[in-house]
Amino acid sequence: MWVNYFMEKSQIDVLLATYNGEKYVKEQIESILNQTYSNIRLVISDDCSKDNTREVLKQYENNPKVEIHYQEKNLGYVKNFEYLLNQVKNDLYMLSDQDDIWLPEKIEKSVEKIKNENADLVFGDLEVVDENLKTIYPSFNKFMKLDKKIKKYINSYKVNYLYNCVTGCTTISKKEWIEKIIPIPVDSKYLIHDHWIGIIIGCSGKLAYMPERYIKYRQHGNNQVGTDKISHKFTQLKQVRELFINVKLGVFGTYVKHNEKFPEAIQELNKKAYNYYKMIQTKKNFNFRNWNIFHELYKTETAMYYIENFIIMNLPLLGKGLFKIRHLILKIMRKR
Repeated sequence: MWVNYFMEKSQIDVLLATYNGEKYVKEQIESILNQTYSNIRLVISDDCSKDNTREVLKQYENNPKVEIHYQEKNLGYVKNFEYLLNQVKNDLYMLSDQDDIWLPEKIEKSVEKIKNENADLVFGDLEVVDENLKTIYPSFNKFMKLDKKIKKYINSYKVNYLYNCVTGCTTISKKEWIEKIIPIPVDSKYLIHDHWIGIIIGCSGKLAYMPERYIKYRQHGNNQVGTDKISHKFTQLKQVRELFINVKLGVFGTYVKHNEKFPEAIQELNKKAYNYYKMIQTKKNFNFRNWNIFHELYKTETAMYYIENFIIMNLPLLGKGLFKIRHLILKIMRKR
């Protein structure tokens, strides 16, 4: 009864960041405005689009549910979302990309979940589709092999520590956490706004997961973030290893630079992790130092992921031959 009362009376802020989104943004706006949960405030920030996005947005300037901000200089998508977070007025807010489609019950089900679970942030799964909304992968999290880890570690910061499991456009969260979240770091391209929001709330608050899929997550040539796995394009192990190390240096370097945002116990792990990846950068064949740190970081992963990464990080000389064999097999199977 109380949840139903909340749903009828409380307004939800939906934050939509746009940039050169003329092709799909109208369809996304309409999917948000036509939700079963109608008491919303759609806040849009356009980041100096160079196409006709602003002309599309002007069609909604007189809509009482819509509030539009036009940036005078380009912020970049992370800082554009930060700007939107600073506009939040209501107790709950949601993040939205410009090119997806929200199913009609997305807001309603998200509000139910965050209230029933008494969570600080809820995130979920999504359906991956192409430009014409044809299904590519029924489940993003299963395709990215995130689902088992999420279910196992949802009550721990570990769910979002080693890499990001929180897809921003699936989230609903509480305004009270914004003060701790911002400013959002832009120290590394490998750690963006949804990763940061997920880890900060996950360290001290409660996360909850919604496995149902209420978003059609559109993949096209202009996506900022998508399902493309960069490492699959590499033909040499050293390329994969360099990328993996740079990603982790970006993530843990950002953590260390903003260590005051983390509980003390995690601050120490942040430093150890960063120093570990700095150290193995110099190890070209074998590494026999600080294997315990690798274990602490990767013990949350599947056995296969653990072994593969252990070989890549610590035994690259051994891994070169195995990588060539694996790459050849996948090529024969036409998976590369």
